[in-house]
Amino acid sequence: MTALHSNARIAVIGAGAMGAGIAQVAAQAGHPVLLFDNRPGAAAQAIDGVDRQLGKRVEKGKLSSEARSATIACLQAVDAIEALAECELVIEAIVENLEVKRALFRQLESICGERCILASNTSSLSITSIAAQLSHPHRVLGLHFFNPAPIMALVEIVSGLASDPALAECLYDTAKAWGKKPVHTRSTPGFIVNRVARPFYAESLRLLQEGAADCPTLDALLREAGGFAMGAFELTDLIGHDVNYAVTCSVFDAYYGDPRFQPSLIQKELVDAGRLGRKSGQGFYSYAEGIERPQPASLSGEHAVESCVVEGDLGIANTLISRFRKHDIDVVQRDGQGLLRVGDAVLALSDGRMACQRANEDGLRNLILLDLAFDYGNASRIAISCAADMDPGAFKQGVALLQRAGLQVSLISDSPALAVLRTVAMLANEAADALLQGVASASDIDLAMCAGVNYPQGPLAWADAIGPSRILKVLENLHVSYGEERYRPSLLLRRRAAQGRTLHD
Repeated sequence: MTALHSNARIAVIGAGAMGAGIAQVAAQAGHPVLLFDNRPGAAAQAIDGVDRQLGKRVEKGKLSSEARSATIACLQAVDAIEALAECELVIEAIVENLEVKRALFRQLESICGERCILASNTSSLSITSIAAQLSHPHRVLGLHFFNPAPIMALVEIVSGLASDPALAECLYDTAKAWGKKPVHTRSTPGFIVNRVARPFYAESLRLLQEGAADCPTLDALLREAGGFAMGAFELTDLIGHDVNYAVTCSVFDAYYGDPRFQPSLIQKELVDAGRLGRKSGQGFYSYAEGIERPQPASLSGEHAVESCVVEGDLGIANTLISRFRKHDIDVVQRDGQGLLRVGDAVLALSDGRMACQRANEDGLRNLILLDLAFDYGNASRIAISCAADMDPGAFKQGVALLQRAGLQVSLISDSPALAVLRTVAMLANEAADALLQGVASASDIDLAMCAGVNYPQGPLAWADAIGPSRILKVLENLHVSYGEERYRPSLLLRRRAAQGRTLHD
C-alpha cells in the first residue's frame, strides 16, 4: 500500500498543542483536514493559533503568504464527531488515559467507514490495549509525533498485536510524504524513544545523587564532550519534571519494576515541591528574571607541558594524538596497552572501573581516567577522575596536557565509567535490548534517537564505533561496582561481542 493521496481527508481529534500541530502538518501537505475537540470553540481557536504562527514565519521570510493561505484553507473546525464519517485517516491526540481513548475509538468505529485508518498519537499507552475491544482492531495503529509536530522530524509508526502491516506501511509512506522521518516499532512500553532515552536522564540523576558533580558540570559534559544538544538537567527542566517523571514511572511500571527504569528520588522531590522546570520558574535551575545560569566546574591551569608518550592504541581516543600535535605537543609513540604518559602521570580511557580499583588491579600509579568524548579531536571539554592517593604534582601534569590541547577539564569524583561513557553505554545497552526483543530494526532505533531527541549519533552505531566488546566491558564493570541489575548487559550485546560482530550486522 502506498501513501494516502494528497486529496484524502484527514481528521484530528484534540485541539491542544499536539493536535493542532499534527493538523498543520497534514494541511501543509495539501490534505483537507477536519479538526474536532469536545470543548466548544477549541478547534477554531487552534486554527487561529496555527494562522498566527504561520504569520510569524511569513514576517521572518521563512514562508510565503501563499503557502500560509493554502495551509489555513485546508483546515476546518467541526463541532460534531459525526462530521468525520468520510475521513480516510483519523488521528486522536487527546488525554493519555486508556479508558477515554478506548471509548473514543469505539465511537469512531461506529462512525467511520471500514477503510478508514484509526491512529493514536499516544506516547506511552498500548496500541494493542486501545484496539482490543473493537470489532476491527486491525485498523488501529499508533502515529506518534513529537512536540512540536510541525518542527520535529520523527514519527513512530506503532503496530499493535492486531494491526494490519499494510496499514502500517501506508502510514509510514504517508508520514514520509509529509516530510517526516518515520520509523516502525512494535507496541511495547515507551515504543523506541521513550524507552531507549531513559538512561540519558537516569545516569546524570544517579551521579548527582552520589555527589559526583553538580548540575552545570554534568550538563556541560554531555554537551561539550558528548555532543548532545542539551544535558539531562536542562532538558528535563525544559520538558517539565511532572511530564518526564511520569513517563519514567509509566515505563518502570510497565516493565514490572525493572531496575533499569527506576525513577529518581531527586526528580520526585522536585515534582512534589512543584519545581517543574521552566514552566514553573524553578527546576534544577532557576528561571527567575536576572538570575544567571551557574557555570560548570573547570580546573585552572598551573603547569606547562611540552611532550607526552602514547603507548599502544588509544582506540576511539586516537584522534587525541593529532590534536596534541596540532597544539605543538611533541608525541612519542611506542608499543603498550593504550596509555598516555606525561611526567609522572598515566592517563587512560575509562573501561568502567573506578580509578582506585583500576590503579590497584593494573599496577598503575598516578592514574587519571578520561571520560568518553563523541569527537576527541574537536570536543571542548572532558571529564577526568583519579584515585584519592594521586600525587598532586602528577595530577597537575596530566591536567596540563589536556589543557594545552585546548580542553576544559572537569574533575568528577571517582565514579565508575565517569559521566558520558556510562550514559552512552547504558543508552547502547537499552537500544540493544530493544533490538533483541524485536521492538524495531537497528537502523530505525538509531534514526529515532537522532531525529526524535537529537542525539549526535544513534546509540547502536555509537556502540559499534567504540566497539561492542568495550561497551560490554564497561557495563560489566558498572554491574560489579554497583551490584545492581540496573547495569546488567543485554544478551544481544554479549552475543555480538563474543561473535566479533557489530550491533548493525
